[in-house]
Amino acid sequence: MSRALPTPTGSPAGGTIDELLGAGSARRWWHRPVWWAAAAALLAVLAGFAWWQGQRRSDAPHYLTEPVARGDLSVSVTANGTLQPTRAVNVGSELSGTVARVLADINDRVKKGQVLAELDTAKLRDQIARSRAALASSEARVVQAAATVKEARSNLARLQEVQRLSGGKVPSPAELDTAQAALDRALADESATRASVADARAALSSDETSLRKASIRSPIDGVVLTRAVDPGNAVAASLQAVTLFTLAEDLTKMNLQVNVDEADVGKVRDGQGATFTVSAYPNRKYPAKIVRVGYGATTKDNVVTYLAELEVANTDLSLRPGMTATATITATERRGVLLVPNAALRFTPAAAGNGAAAAGGNSGGLVSKMMPRMPRSGAQRRAGTTTANVREIWVLRDAAPVAVPVTPGVSDGRRTEVESPDLREGDAVITDQVASTP
Repeated sequence: MSRALPTPTGSPAGGTIDELLGAGSARRWWHRPVWWAAAAALLAVLAGFAWWQGQRRSDAPHYLTEPVARGDLSVSVTANGTLQPTRAVNVGSELSGTVARVLADINDRVKKGQVLAELDTAKLRDQIARSRAALASSEARVVQAAATVKEARSNLARLQEVQRLSGGKVPSPAELDTAQAALDRALADESATRASVADARAALSSDETSLRKASIRSPIDGVVLTRAVDPGNAVAASLQAVTLFTLAEDLTKMNLQVNVDEADVGKVRDGQGATFTVSAYPNRKYPAKIVRVGYGATTKDNVVTYLAELEVANTDLSLRPGMTATATITATERRGVLLVPNAALRFTPAAAGNGAAAAGGNSGGLVSKMMPRMPRSGAQRRAGTTTANVREIWVLRDAAPVAVPVTPGVSDGRRTEVESPDLREGDAVITDQVASTP
């Protein structure tokens, strides 16, 4: 059987339970939800601020730079051409006939006056004999004419003496006139025969000259480049002189003839130095010097070029006539100048002239990024635009682009000479701007 427990006097029955459960006592601070809510809000604010800073850093422009260097700059012009001997002579024959002997071959060194080939001279010798006979006949007629003149003069003198002794009675005037006419005819015949002697002598000299020309001789000291004749060949020189040999005067000195493009001819002048290469020796550079730039133009396939001649030394005879060469002509040289890449002269920062737009270029949310924008006046110029009128470049100083006025000089297509009191060697010039990646 159950029995009720005793209860302390003056206390309610539930007092012991409240005390055990702690009812009515103050809570600890970490048990309060407001503190946790404040901490979560603070963390959210810090995360948002960190994200915003990251976005700003990602939106900041990034630049590619190259240092300003001091060095040498060379502007060159490239042209193609062929090597030629300083003097080439085509040796031919003025006479027609059959080649009897060939006394020189390709690559032979010959002296001036040396016999290279001979024609058959049988007919020429017969002509000389005939001319000599004609000359002898003319000289005999001169003697005969002289005798006739002497006879006619004696006859006239005799008749004149008879007339003087007869007191003019005999001979008659007609007889005297006949004697005088005979003397005049004899003198004329003598003059004609003497002229025929001169003609026969000239004919003999011409035949002797032809006989000498039958021996084809070298007109210069040089080397035989080509030979176009063999013994037994028939030479027909009725229309024009036939070329039998080609001689080069001196292969230790040669000419390089190149075709300079009309866009580059203004940079090329007499006396400029050059180097060239040939296919036979691709790794060897030969020195040369410009001696003449022609004024006459050559047009081929609508391309205008001008012929320039370069003087070449060929002491080792490694170069040969007709070789194709690629020449590099040094048009301008600069020593110890400030050099910047050509991309720096073509670059303009996207923020130039529109700082607000650049600062907030990526702000405004997704809708503003999708909206079309007006083109900026300071948009970046791409490669290929002219740099002739550019007078400033951009230098990165304290992480910000700064415009520096410069005076451009010559350019080799990759670097350009510049002058500026505000530009120093080692300055980082901006060559391009890299777009930010979201």
